[in-house]
Amino acid sequence: IVDMLANVVTLVAVLVVLFWRAPGLALIGIAALPLYVANFLLFQRPIRRAAAEARDQYSEVYSILSESIAGIKVVKAFAREQHEARKFVQELRNSVDLSMRLARLRTLLSITSGMLTGLASIAVYYFGGMKMLRAGTMSMGDLLAFNQYLGMLYGPAIALVTVSDTLNWVTSSVERIFETLDTVPDIQEPKEPVRLTEIRGYVELDHVWFAYEPGEWVLEDVSLAAEPGNVVALVGPSGSGKTTIVHLIPRFYDPTEGRVLIDGHDVRNLNLQFLRRNIGMVLQENFLFSGTIRDNIRYGRPDATDEEVVRAAVAANCHDFIMEFPDGYETIVGERGTRLSGGQRQRIAIARALLRDPRILILDEATAELDSESEALIQEALERLMRDRTTFIIAHRLSTVMNADQILVLDQGRIVERGTHAELATAGGLYAKLCEVQFKRAQDKIDEHLLEASRASRT
Repeated sequence: IVDMLANVVTLVAVLVVLFWRAPGLALIGIAALPLYVANFLLFQRPIRRAAAEARDQYSEVYSILSESIAGIKVVKAFAREQHEARKFVQELRNSVDLSMRLARLRTLLSITSGMLTGLASIAVYYFGGMKMLRAGTMSMGDLLAFNQYLGMLYGPAIALVTVSDTLNWVTSSVERIFETLDTVPDIQEPKEPVRLTEIRGYVELDHVWFAYEPGEWVLEDVSLAAEPGNVVALVGPSGSGKTTIVHLIPRFYDPTEGRVLIDGHDVRNLNLQFLRRNIGMVLQENFLFSGTIRDNIRYGRPDATDEEVVRAAVAANCHDFIMEFPDGYETIVGERGTRLSGGQRQRIAIARALLRDPRILILDEATAELDSESEALIQEALERLMRDRTTFIIAHRLSTVMNADQILVLDQGRIVERGTHAELATAGGLYAKLCEVQFKRAQDKIDEHLLEASRASRT
């Protein structure tokens, strides 16, 4: 706004001086102004349209990048990094093309404006020179001074159509984007990966130590073994390392010391895509992409048929509520699935994992913070999902893990107890204390409900 006001004041002041010094030459000099206006109006609409398209496309690029980063664990779990990278690069190319189109239009406007300025100066020198030579009414100094003022007239106009700032903005934006694209991931593919035709589901952690920061151990000497088809539950206080353990299996991280083995092979020697295609994950906060319900269920298996999608939805107890929507499976879920409830999002995530048909399954607080009805439906769907799969369950509710083949109790990064529910509940250790606390909470809630029912009956 300040620059615009300064340019307006400059134009008015210069016009006053020009007409005061030489009205005739002033008319010749400002004859180019209508051409300036016509030139500006000619380019105004296409420039505005191109600017709007470039801005919208930039927003789309940012949205895709933000969504992919926010859902990076889902992307990795379903081995869709290349798909997301291709989608991002395509949108980025579209953004660069639109930005360059905008820059070309603005540059063309600047060039034509400069040409009009040059033509006006030539006309002033010609007619001013004729007047000076023939009539002797103007000196050389007056003519030079007049032309200097004329340059001050067109200078603000040229400044309004310059594109240098825009080009600098485009260049710096592209550089920042390519810096992100060129970032080397911490987890690298092995140069000569072990080729497996299938995974049976035997999982072993062999004396694993892990630290996010050097010297700050999150896991200390953790060893465990899960037979194919077994259910292993991880329980313990928050921050004890439960989620870190399950994140080592699909190689979201590599152990600082020790090994993670699947079917006897170090996961660092397996093809990353193959490994993650055989691992399914259902998290507490499952990420849904801003597309249709069908697209989200099919995310892990893009080649799945519509019939397979429906079968997975039926098994995950989400087909009924999907069909209640007017658009059914074509319903748009919104960014991050915001148009669906927490229980609905969770069941769609279970359907997504069912359709993937993984040999190893990871459930990280999959039934936490849900109402009783949703939890019952999800628990039923999870039981179907867990059949014949090696399953790792993280849960604070002990009712979820009571039927596990093996329960591992973690505390401060170490496994302090292991066994079945019956063995640990009577061992007098940390698990027994957790059982006691949760039983007391459940009993307190029952007492509260009975008290409220008693008061209601009296009134």
